[in-house]
Amino acid sequence: MKQPRAWQRMLSDRRLDLLDPSPTDIEIQDIAHGLAFVARWNGQTTGSHPYSVAEHSLLVERIYRIRNRDSESRWNLAALLHDAAEYVIGDMISPVKNALGDEYRILEDRIAGAIFMRFGLPAVLPVPVARAIKSADRSSAWLEATQIVGFKHAEAGRLFGGKPSDKIASIRIRPLSAKVAKERFLRRFDELLD
Repeated sequence: MKQPRAWQRMLSDRRLDLLDPSPTDIEIQDIAHGLAFVARWNGQTTGSHPYSVAEHSLLVERIYRIRNRDSESRWNLAALLHDAAEYVIGDMISPVKNALGDEYRILEDRIAGAIFMRFGLPAVLPVPVARAIKSADRSSAWLEATQIVGFKHAEAGRLFGGKPSDKIASIRIRPLSAKVAKERFLRRFDELLD
């Protein structure tokens, strides 16, 4: 019996095997493009543009940077790339991820590991770094939920943790066009590699 296709063709002409991803098949241009066109919150956000995973990634890296001023730039890069696997598998909202269980997480982790390795990071991040990025991710979700999704502060607090510090809570989200989100993502990526 013929195996079903398990690869995705990218605009760079690379083909990424989703079941056995190779770091050599990963290009930052493909990631930036894909993330800029993937909508967070299944597109259920306010604004004239969908709020993209590229924008979310920039926000998470910014929050991580504010909280971890002495962090090595490679961990800031890890924060920027924390959802990079979604360039090829999309952004699945948490309730769906939870319903699908381990199979989805295994696929996502395998792709994320290949992405991290492609850019000189360990496939599995050190636990303290992963926890700090997850904390920034939850704060980002709180900001998004209260500013562009319509959650009240109390509900967002129950789901994503309490209100972030005033410095982080003062960050304003303005959904960008895919073109601008992609450009900003690539610019920040380049800054972190310098």
